[in-house]
Amino acid sequence: MTGDGATFLWIMPGSGQYVFVNIWAEPKGQAWSYPAVYDLVIRLRARTGLDFDPHWFRHSAATRWLRDGVSVEVVSKLLGHSSVTTTSAIYGHLTIEDARAALEKAGWLTGREVTW
Repeated sequence: MTGDGATFLWIMPGSGQYVFVNIWAEPKGQAWSYPAVYDLVIRLRARTGLDFDPHWFRHSAATRWLRDGVSVEVVSKLLGHSSVTTTSAIYGHLTIEDARAALEKAGWLTGREVTW
C-alpha cells in the first residue's frame, strides 16, 4: 500500500494501523517504509539462517482466518483486495478437512444423511 510516496505495511488498508512503527527512533509512531521492513527481514535471515519472506505471514493469516470460518468477504476486505474473486483464487487452497469441517458446522455430514 502506498501513502505520501512511501510504501507501508498496514494491519488493514486505510485504517492507519501499522504492523511496523518506530518505537525508539524519531519520528516515534511513524510507520516503517517497506524497504526498512525488508532490510530487517534480510538481517533476521542472516542472523537466524531461516529463509522467509514477510509476505508469508499475510498468506498464513488469510488461510487461518478462512479455516476458522471468517467469511471470504471479510478476509478480502482485510487484505485490501478489490474483489473476493482475488481472495478466493489466491487463498482458496483449503484442504478436504477444511471442507468437511465447514459442512459439519453447517449441519451437514451428521451421519443422518438420507441414503438410497
